[in-house]
Amino acid sequence: MPAPLVHPFPFDPTHGYSADDLLRVGSPEPPDDFEAFWRHRHDVALAVDPRPALSGARVDAAHPGWQVLDIEYRSTGGFHIGGWLMLPRDEPVERGLVVGHGYGGREGPDFGLPVSRTAVLFPCFRGLSRSTRPPISRDPNWHVLHDIDKRDRYILGGCVDDLWIAVSVMLALYPWVAGHVAYCGTSFGGGIGALAIPWDPRIVRGHLEVPTFGNHPLRLTLDATGSSAAVRKFQRRHEDVLDTLRYYDAATAARFITVPMHVAPALFDPAVPPAGQFAIHNAIPGDRKKLFTLDAGHFEYPGQADQELALRRELEDFLAGS
Repeated sequence: MPAPLVHPFPFDPTHGYSADDLLRVGSPEPPDDFEAFWRHRHDVALAVDPRPALSGARVDAAHPGWQVLDIEYRSTGGFHIGGWLMLPRDEPVERGLVVGHGYGGREGPDFGLPVSRTAVLFPCFRGLSRSTRPPISRDPNWHVLHDIDKRDRYILGGCVDDLWIAVSVMLALYPWVAGHVAYCGTSFGGGIGALAIPWDPRIVRGHLEVPTFGNHPLRLTLDATGSSAAVRKFQRRHEDVLDTLRYYDAATAARFITVPMHVAPALFDPAVPPAGQFAIHNAIPGDRKKLFTLDAGHFEYPGQADQELALRRELEDFLAGS
């Protein structure tokens, strides 16, 4: 366990959990119709014709290794999703990678991903960044509450649809990468990935970094900042919100993951309680998962650059297997 971090928060972002404690955090039992609920959503999403449209990039396209194009596609409910498609300049496309973003959204592609010979799709989930649409708020504290009282319309379900249909877009553009499509998601994108991956056999491996939405019953008892705090505050006034959230628990969904996974949870995190992050990792069955423990998430800390470099090296090997 690293030395305690000096921080400005009025609560302990470790919540008193040791590294060993975190590896023992469990996950909630799924509702009886949990699997049926998600498989039906997946069927509906795969029936959508995404109609992808590519155009010249709005970002600097002078990167020596990558070409970037703007992309738009149609998701469930006729929602138009915007993002970026990044292609290798001097290599063939042999694999596909969909990359989710945190609740801060995304301003452009990430040129630092440790991949090659890969088409990389960066969708902006509905309501955020290039996929904004009223009345959905771009503020994470309100976005996370959008239709939270309606199980079938909760915004997180739509974001999972957007991920699945991003895979459909990838395969429509590059059908030969079928069987070689991976997903990477951080924070918000990590939680969405844990909800999406179990039901989509087209995604053959996944990486989740400081993932959110894990073990809601526990998470809602722990102090946090940002969207986690917004849900906790809302739940205090509306106890029945758990009727919805039990279907959107990333740790519950992780029980159904069957593909190789790489998970990087943090021991200290003011925005996403570490116990929820580890609940997702712990719930993934079998021995096809790899754990990389970060000292902290959503917070700058000593040795961060070295840890990020080590994580990048592991990811390079992990994603090369897709």
